Amino acid sequence: MSTARIALVTGGGTGIGKAISAALLEDGYSIAITGRRREVLEAVASEWNGYSDRVLAVPADISKPADVEELFSHVNNRFGRLDLLVNNAGMSAPAVHIEDLPFETWDAVVSANLTGAFLCTQAAFRQMKAQTPQGGRIINNGSISATTPRPRSAPYTATKHAITGLTKSAALDGRPFDIACGQIDIGNASTEMTRAMATGVLQADGSTAMEPTIDVSIIAKAVVYMASLPLEANVLTMTVMATAMPFVGRG
Repeated sequence: MSTARIALVTGGGTGIGKAISAALLEDGYSIAITGRRREVLEAVASEWNGYSDRVLAVPADISKPADVEELFSHVNNRFGRLDLLVNNAGMSAPAVHIEDLPFETWDAVVSANLTGAFLCTQAAFRQMKAQTPQGGRIINNGSISATTPRPRSAPYTATKHAITGLTKSAALDGRPFDIACGQIDIGNASTEMTRAMATGVLQADGSTAMEPTIDVSIIAKAVVYMASLPLEANVLTMTVMATAMPFVGRG
């Protein structure tokens, strides 16, 4: 059983989640990564073969309670505790008018972005309350869409606003048990999801414009900082964004 700090990162096989996992590994954590695609997780784990004793890859659909229960069982059986949960997994939806959005798309985004984060938070609370020493930290990927929407983004924006409510509720409910919960709101980290920004994305005034992005390693460093605090301190919300993106101001 490992004596290192233990972290679980959802959506840990790609993009922001992969960068966060790598940074936590470098900081000394043992890491469990999860996502739906086994081959992606195993490929990432093989990249980190120098840390093989500190990496666990567990495929799971975190929108399903049974998958989440099995995921946390794997983590506990391997490492014996959980010090950090990063609720990073999520998906976006095509930019369509709200009246044209299929229910199936709405349901898929809510399941991935909100239900999955709730189920993992619930399981983390159970684990963190039961372990000795008690406690741990949860960091949610909120996105700038947790406060300000892009045009035609109802499902993504609704779920990210809801993540803020989940973060605050978990932060409050976790106080008696040394469970801290915070949120990182990310603006334009360079991933597959933001690739279109290099050619132009829809703006609030109806125009299309290119937007600057930042490297995912910057986000990873911010998460490592949030995780480094003692449990009596908490970053409730942090915004990390491309400085010149059109977020601050009118438009």
